[in-house]
Parts: sequence; structure tokens; C-alpha cells
Amino acid sequence: MAQDFINEVTKALKQKQYEKLRRIIQIPQSPEIAELLESLDIKDSLQLFRNINPKISSDIFSHLTLSKQIMFLDYLNEKEKKILISFLSPDDRAFLLDRLPQDLKDSLFLLMNKETLDLTKNLLNYPKDTVGRIMTTNFVAIKSNWTVKNSMKYLREKADVSDSIDIVYVIDDKGKLIDDIPLTRLILSDDSSTINDIMDNYFISVSANDNIEKAVEIIKKQDINLIPVVDSEGILVGMLTVDDLLDIEEQEATEDFFKIGAIEVTKKNKNDLTLNIKEASIGLLYKSRVSWLSSLVIVGVISGISVAIFESTIAETLALIFFLPLTIDSGGNAGSQSATLMVRALATGVVKLSDWANLLIKELIVSLALGLTLGAVVSIIGLLKGGLIIAFIIGLAMVLIVIVGSTIGMCLPFVLTKLGADPATSSGPLITSVADIFGILIYFSVATLVLGL
Repeated sequence: MAQDFINEVTKALKQKQYEKLRRIIQIPQSPEIAELLESLDIKDSLQLFRNINPKISSDIFSHLTLSKQIMFLDYLNEKEKKILISFLSPDDRAFLLDRLPQDLKDSLFLLMNKETLDLTKNLLNYPKDTVGRIMTTNFVAIKSNWTVKNSMKYLREKADVSDSIDIVYVIDDKGKLIDDIPLTRLILSDDSSTINDIMDNYFISVSANDNIEKAVEIIKKQDINLIPVVDSEGILVGMLTVDDLLDIEEQEATEDFFKIGAIEVTKKNKNDLTLNIKEASIGLLYKSRVSWLSSLVIVGVISGISVAIFESTIAETLALIFFLPLTIDSGGNAGSQSATLMVRALATGVVKLSDWANLLIKELIVSLALGLTLGAVVSIIGLLKGGLIIAFIIGLAMVLIVIVGSTIGMCLPFVLTKLGADPATSSGPLITSVADIFGILIYFSVATLVLGL
């Protein structure tokens, strides 16, 4: 069905049937039209965009990649940009402006009327990663002394203003949130009843200054699609929808994956990398990767120095070199596993900083079991390759290396979280490199002690 629709739109565009385009393109089809615009050249995409109802085109615009949005803003004239900005929902408008270059952002500010400008700047003034930064102010609220009939009439009149009326918010004369009512309850209630008669005085809200992660936890726990947002005095200032949170979570998840792969995500390159890696420049990709790789080279030098310290041990028993990569890699792999589990658990809120001690004990037990298992396997290989002494050395070293690697992998995310850093930074190459250093020291220390060198 989607492909048939796209074919119909493409055909109408080629035949310049612009009235047909305006008639067949509706808001629910925005993602498909946005995808089509991404695939068209600038001439055709502008032609299509300009021949869509402004309310619908603004919704389509919010689904475009940042690079495509900037391209459109470069080609649209001042009047078109003014209309576009005015039709964007407050949260989409703030989200867009937050990512634009400063000069383009300033030029768009000049196109806004005072009310829109004040509203937009108010959202942008909330700290990053807070609910207020991504909430929408397009909501409708009713009063408790209104009748159901008057309330329904008001909702029908204001339906286009609100991003959702599935839940109807009830406020007092000062604008303070006092309840939220499902629309179905209103529909099923007697017209003459007052809102106060059908209220249950139970609602869940978040503060505009709350961290976004807190809002995510509440929405997941309560299994709801939107939640009201209040200020410090309980005044209803907006609402948060699931689609807003999904956009943020996708971007955060992408950032975490980059950090796990030791790719630097800075404020400057964040939008280009996380939102459209396909169109990121070669220079940007180079800069985002070179810093961490250079740092890890230094860590690798430390590993080399660690090996050099035990030259006499290596010269005495060359068979040890054969098992060095095997044992060292196992420590890094075990550490990466532990770090991945902890980073995810901390991110989802399943684990708190206070759980550190209990998890450390559990990790020590698990890593001991893993180490003994892997140690038994490599000991058999060592026995065949170098005899009983070599088997004992690599078996014992494997147990210790896996325990140490796992412990480092488990502890580092907690340490970084305690210091206020992103625990995702501890995964992947960093854990492996740190575990390598400790693995080399453990491996050759065990060999030196057992061989009496």
C-alpha cells in the first residue's frame, strides 16, 4: 500500500498535478513522503514540498534528516520559511533550532512573531536532557466546574491546537494541574455532569526540570503514551509524548554505540554523526575516530613495555608466546562482556550506584567459574604443546586474567558514572586495552614465579 501511494505521488509530481498532490497527501503519510523527499533531487523535492498544505508539509519537514532540513531552509524564500516555522509544533521547532548553525538559527528567530519567539526561547532555555527541552506546549485543558457537554464542545473547537486529546487535562483557575481524564470517560459521561463529578483526582506528572530518563522510566512503568508536564508550582506547562521520547532515545542509543566503539561524539559533531552518518564528511569521520585511536596507541605502548619487562622469562620459555594472545584476548573479551552488561543496566535504571558491592561479589563468583572453565581448556592445549609446567602456568594465568578483566569491566562503568561521565565510554576498545595491560603483567608474573626466574 505504501509503495502504491508513493508511486501515485511520484506520478502526480511528474505530471504537475499539484492539486491532486494537495488532495492525496495527509499527515499520517508524512514519514513516507519524507523518505521520498530524501531520495529526490533538490528541484523535485522542493516542487513537491511547495505543493503540499503548509500544516502537512511542516509535519513532513520534522521527519527529514538534519542535512535535508538545512538544504530546504537554504532554498526556501523568506515567506516560505516564515510559514514553515509558524506551522511547526513547538517541540519540533525547538528541536530543529537546537541543532542548526547559529547564523541560520538567528535568521529564523527574526522571522517569528513575538509569541512564537518567546515560546521557542522558553523551551530552549531549559537545560539539555530535561523534559522541558522536548515537551510540546500544544495541549488543551479544561476546568473542573465545566459540564461534560461544554467540555466536549471546547475540545472539538481546540482539537487542531493540541497534539493529542486522548487524555484531557483538568486545571484550576491558576492553571495548576488537578487531574487527567481519558477522553473515553468524557464521551461516556452524561452531558449534564460536571467534570468534578467524573474526576478521580489521580494523575501522574513530571516536572519540566526532570531528567528525560526519569520520564522514560515513568512512561514505561505506567504503560502510557503521554504524560503532563508541570513547573515547580504544579502549573501545567506542556505534555510529553512517546514519539518525542523515541526520537531522543534513538539518538542517545546511537551515541552510546559510537562511544562503545571509541568514536568521539562531541557537541560540535553530535548531530551530523548521530543523525546522518551516511552524509557525514570524511574529515568529520576522521576527526571523530583519530583521538581515541591515538590514545589507545599510547595504552598499547604500555602493553609493549609490560612485555619488555619480562624478556628474560620469554627467552627462557618461548612456548609462552604461543599462548599469550589466547589468554590476553580472553581477559579483554570477559571485560567487554561485563562492561556491556553494566552499561546497559545503568542506562535502563535496573542497577543503581548503590548496587556496586553486591554486583562485585556476584561478578567475582561468575568470573571465577568462567576462568576455571577456560583455564581447564587451555591447560589441555598447554599440556600437549609444552608439558605440565606450561599447562599449569597458562591455566592459572587464564583464571586470574578472566577474573581481573571481568572485574575491571564491571567496575569502570560505575566509576565513570560516579564521576559524572558517560559509562558507555568504558566499553569496547578501552576495556580491552586496559585488560591487555593487566593480562600481560599477570601472565608473565605467574610464569616468572612458577619457573623461579
